[in-house]
Amino acid sequence: MADHHETLRDNDLFPPNHAAALERLQAFVPGAGRRYAAERNRDAGPGRRDNVSMLSPYIRHRVLSERQVIQAVLAQHSAEGAEKFIQEVFWRTYWKGWLQMRPQVWRAFLRELAADRARLEQDAGLRSAVTAAQEGRSAVEGFDDWARELVQTGYLHNHARMWFASIWIFTLGLPWTLGAEFFLRHLRDADPASNTLGWRWVAGIQTPGKTYLARADNIARYTDNRFRPDNLATEAQPIREESPPPPTPLPAPPTLPPGQRVLLLLHGDDLGGHEALPAGIDVGGIAVARQGHPDDPWPFGEATARWFAVLAEDAAQRASSALQQPASVWPHLDADNLRGACDQANARAIATPEAPVGPMADALARVAATLSVDGIQLIPLRREWDHLAWPHATHGFFRFKREIPDLLARNALTHP
Repeated sequence: MADHHETLRDNDLFPPNHAAALERLQAFVPGAGRRYAAERNRDAGPGRRDNVSMLSPYIRHRVLSERQVIQAVLAQHSAEGAEKFIQEVFWRTYWKGWLQMRPQVWRAFLRELAADRARLEQDAGLRSAVTAAQEGRSAVEGFDDWARELVQTGYLHNHARMWFASIWIFTLGLPWTLGAEFFLRHLRDADPASNTLGWRWVAGIQTPGKTYLARADNIARYTDNRFRPDNLATEAQPIREESPPPPTPLPAPPTLPPGQRVLLLLHGDDLGGHEALPAGIDVGGIAVARQGHPDDPWPFGEATARWFAVLAEDAAQRASSALQQPASVWPHLDADNLRGACDQANARAIATPEAPVGPMADALARVAATLSVDGIQLIPLRREWDHLAWPHATHGFFRFKREIPDLLARNALTHP
């Protein structure tokens, strides 16, 4: 792939289909061990991404499951040899579990974002500064390139995301929520948990007293000396004193009534949910939503929405083929459409993969409340992967990662 920004179009980096995801996984697996561990932090620029997996959008929407990805890696590497990559996969699981036990942190982000948006409307200076940053006109070397890369490709290297967030908050002095929203609008792998909590960590409100300061020498080292900005902040004080709330116990996941016919509903948080259905379930039809509830817009950005719409069509075809049932693709999560689909499928229950805390969970809750009036049950099914891992996300990742060997074993993931 050419490494010129102008040649990169929406779907060049992440072809929106399952076959491309599998092909990328197979191409990455040989380098998932020592090479990944040694080179993963290097951001060599667009077109030079063979040191990382480039699988995150597919895992984010569960076109590929976490278990499937690690299983492929362990077919060629030991757990020790691929430790760094396996930990990266578990980081997203950890963040989801952490937020699942503290949903008020997501709601607090939405409230703060709404307040900062209101400030943006009233403060012309702030609006001008935010616009300049988002358009790559901040005059900070590297940062402006990442802003343009993000908008044009839907991707940033993980190290660049950290540098970008730090510069946004501490060098440019911009509200962290608006930066987090910028990522949510453009990243193909935009995840409410990873994105929100990652920005909180950089800002010093996720782990009390700990921030992330972007440094010129670090940027130069890991960008192969492409960038060495000379106007960065020299200190990063937490934006405020805040301690995250304690975890609340996870509710037990509901189960499907035995013998009852269901409609299967797939959504943006899990397009491969048909693979996680319990054995013997009578599925009478399949629905796939391209977006969330009209009152809870998702995807957040237009380019990602176009990309995801194609991914949803591909998921509908896969599920229909696997279950030998017709699949419909709808613009939104809509109670009226679901009611009609249930009537057509002769089903009074809807099985859907559980959506972690975020806009999709909020959308499903709205739909479930409306359908319950008609006696239609919407039943979220928790994947075994999440069921086993989430309860361990009570503290920091370093405590969580001690559980990874046991989690691999309980998921029957071993190296031959």
